[in-house]
Amino acid sequence: MPDRAPQPVDRQLPTEEARDLISLVRDIAQQEIVPAAAEEEDAGRFPRELFTLLSRSGLLGLPYDSEYGGGDQPYEVYLQVLEELAAARLTVGLGVSVHTLASYALAAYGTKEQQVEHLPAMLGGGLLGAYCLSEPHSGSDAAALRTRAVRDGDDWVITGSKAWITHGGVADFYTVMARTGEEGPRGITAFLVPGDAPGVSAAPPEKKMGMKGSPTAQVHFDGVRVPDARRIGEEGLGFAIALSSLDSGRLGIAACAIGLAQAALDEALAYAAQRRQFGKPIADFQGLRFMLADMATQIEAGRALYLAAARLRDAGRPFARQAAMAKLHCTDTAMRVTTDAVQILGGYGYTADFPAERYMREAKVLQIVEGTNQIQRMVIARHLLGPEER
Repeated sequence: MPDRAPQPVDRQLPTEEARDLISLVRDIAQQEIVPAAAEEEDAGRFPRELFTLLSRSGLLGLPYDSEYGGGDQPYEVYLQVLEELAAARLTVGLGVSVHTLASYALAAYGTKEQQVEHLPAMLGGGLLGAYCLSEPHSGSDAAALRTRAVRDGDDWVITGSKAWITHGGVADFYTVMARTGEEGPRGITAFLVPGDAPGVSAAPPEKKMGMKGSPTAQVHFDGVRVPDARRIGEEGLGFAIALSSLDSGRLGIAACAIGLAQAALDEALAYAAQRRQFGKPIADFQGLRFMLADMATQIEAGRALYLAAARLRDAGRPFARQAAMAKLHCTDTAMRVTTDAVQILGGYGYTADFPAERYMREAKVLQIVEGTNQIQRMVIARHLLGPEER
């Protein structure tokens, strides 16, 4: 394995508290996450105990209000924490991003009573969340979802199946979008469903090419009864809540993608510095130096893009277009950089003895989740040109 230690990213952070937070995250990453990452990913083991540690350390509720157990951190800081975690192990970084996404609906649209009752456990009480929007027949066309919630007195009865759910089967709570009215986006409502509610079950996890340690599964709701007090927002507002959630979630995916790309670059730099051919380190060959320079430039550009979008969000300004751009650019960058890292390592890059091949396999999913990159291009174009003619 390469023995050149990667240099920490030189971050511009707004406060001393944020600098201390990044230092804490780096310590946890190096001591608790990195040592077992390769072995656990190969075995397909989900590190639930790590998420318990992250919750105790205050890292599962960073962008939310401290009144409810959150960290009061701006997105500019929270996303850089995600990047650090994803560089250590994507399963962990993406898991924190998904948990934050699952908590968003209640934090942003819940009543005061709902927030007081549920958020402290969600943000700092050891619980882990999942976000349930996609279905077997409605992925990119999310407004076509079929899972239905029917009113029965003071309760709702939810029936249907969700697909491609990160943490499916292991989550303590699910933020579920279900149809309560007419077809299309205006007939959807959001609900907070306990993971152990009668009628909730999960299929066996999908067998994926990467992120094997992160369970992705269909989740079934078979007549699941939840009280109206667990409805989030007004009836029919669920799709708007889902889209608002995804704007922020896409920034999380962008940050995770840059973390993964940074890990791949660090691996390539370390290998290039110690691997010798034709009597000198391969890092001295101009063609390879140019590859590394391009990789580093793409990563820096992606980091700047997601941080610019985060700062807009922190300032209360519109950021949906920039979030789509960040998700698109950063995940494409992760795919390019991880592929180039495998190339730089040559035959070794294609073996499981080095993490480069794992990084490459993991990068692909980031171009798909929370809106494929084709959907991101549609979102960006609509902001530039307006909706398509019908």
